[in-house]
Amino acid sequence: MKLLLSLVTAFIFFFQTDIEALRNSYAKANLSNANTEAFINLAEKQSGSDAVTNGYKAAAQIMEAKITKKNRKALVKTGATSLESIIKSNPNTIELRVIRLSVQENIPKIVGYRGSIKDDKAFLMSNYSKQNATLKSYVKKFVMQSKSFTDAERATIK
Repeated sequence: MKLLLSLVTAFIFFFQTDIEALRNSYAKANLSNANTEAFINLAEKQSGSDAVTNGYKAAAQIMEAKITKKNRKALVKTGATSLESIIKSNPNTIELRVIRLSVQENIPKIVGYRGSIKDDKAFLMSNYSKQNATLKSYVKKFVMQSKSFTDAERATIK
């Protein structure tokens, strides 16, 4: 049975695109330190240089501060600076806004990286309907578990 499960999992990961693997791993990253490490390792292995892949790599840098004992401040600063730069160059990419919003929701308040929550939330609400089915599903999953959205706002995401 374990062999069958392993084969099915390997088959799924083999045919899954890099961005889908990043999305799935990122969605689970905050559940445990092991999931965080798995996401970081996956992000580091990505060879793509598109904005979304780089956004996940920046998020991985920020998340690395959660599980490491050294250079935590530098990791957060470098990752946040990189993510902000990527979003500045691609302001209409909804997935980058999801990444930043999720990072800012989950980072300790003392770090001070929380300045775009309202903007990103408004962007997601106003641009959700313009996305393809895959991104709509991804954004919807995020919104449903996000602490930044009210129940009324969640109800508008279909």
